[in-house]
Amino acid sequence: MKKIYRNILWLLLAVVVVGAALTAGAWYWVTQRAVPMQAERIDYVVESGSGPRAIARVMRDAGIELDERQFAWLARLSEQDTLLQAGAYEATQGDTLWDLLIRMSSGNMLQTRLTVPEGWTYQRIRDVLHTDPAVRNTLTPVTEAALLASVGVETGHPEGWFAPDTYVFVPGTTDVNLLRRAFEAQSQLLQQLWEDRDPDLPLKTPYEALILASIVERETGHSQDRARVAGVFINRLRANMLLQTDPTVIYGMGENYTGRIRKVDLNTDTPWNTYTRPGLPPTPIASPGKAALLATLHPEKHEYYYFVSRGDGTSEFSKDLRAHNNAVNKYIRGR
Repeated sequence: MKKIYRNILWLLLAVVVVGAALTAGAWYWVTQRAVPMQAERIDYVVESGSGPRAIARVMRDAGIELDERQFAWLARLSEQDTLLQAGAYEATQGDTLWDLLIRMSSGNMLQTRLTVPEGWTYQRIRDVLHTDPAVRNTLTPVTEAALLASVGVETGHPEGWFAPDTYVFVPGTTDVNLLRRAFEAQSQLLQQLWEDRDPDLPLKTPYEALILASIVERETGHSQDRARVAGVFINRLRANMLLQTDPTVIYGMGENYTGRIRKVDLNTDTPWNTYTRPGLPPTPIASPGKAALLATLHPEKHEYYYFVSRGDGTSEFSKDLRAHNNAVNKYIRGR
C-alpha cells in the first residue's frame, strides 16, 4: 500500500513539475519572447468589429510574424478579446505578444497631427485633407450638399466654419470626421464669443461676425493691429461706407486671381466685391481664428476709417480720405 501511495505522490509531483514547466514556457512565450517582425517599426490598422483572429491576420499581413490561433487563444484566455479597440497601431522590434495585445486592449494608438493655420480657405483645407496620407479620403464621390449635411453646416456654404487649430488624430481617420471636429469647434467658439460681444455692434447674427472676422483675419499682418483693423470696418459699417477690402475681391475672383489685383478687378462685380457692393459679403472668405473673432466682437474704439499696409506687416491708419491718400502715396506708390 505504501508503495502505491509513493507512486501516486511521484506522479502528482511529476504533474506539478510538468505543469510548472509548461506555465513557465507559456509565460516566456507570451511576455518575454520578442515577436519576429519584418521591419523595425510596423504600422497596421484594426477595423471596427474585428475579432482576435481577424486582427492577427492583419498583423501578419503587415509583417508581424505571429500565429493567428495562438494570438486568439491568448486574447480569449486573458479576457482581453472583448477590449480590443479599432484604430491605428505601431509595433516595434522587441515587442512581445503580450505587449501587442495590451496595447490594443488599452487603446494605445498611433497618433499624428494636422495643422490648419488661421486664414486658410475651405478649399485649401480640403486639398490638404485629400493629400495627407494619414487621412482616409471619403469625400471624392460626395456632393457638397451631402458633405455639409453630414458635418452639420446649415448655412449652405462651408467657408469660415472650420476652426484653425492643430488636430491630433489616429491615422485612418476620415476627412469627414476631421471636418466635423473643426466645424463643432468653430461653432462652439463663435457662439461663446458672440454671447460676450460688445453692445451696439452693427452685426445682427453670429454668422455676420464670422464673415467680418474672416476679413479681419485676411487683412491683418500684425497681431497688435487686429482690433484696430476691426474697428475700421465697424466704423465703415456704421457710416454705411463701402468696406473696400482687397481680400474680398481676391476671393470673388477665384481661380482668376494670379497674385495681383488690377483696377479692372476692383470694378468687376462679384457677390464678394466690397468695392462694388455695400455691407458685408454673403459668406466668410476664410477661416478666422479666435483672435480675429475676439477683435471683431471687441473692436478698438477710434475714429479711423482707412488703413494701408506699410509693407512690413503693420498698417498706417487714417481718419479721413486725404490723410489716407497721403499714406497710400508714401507706402504704396513710394512718393
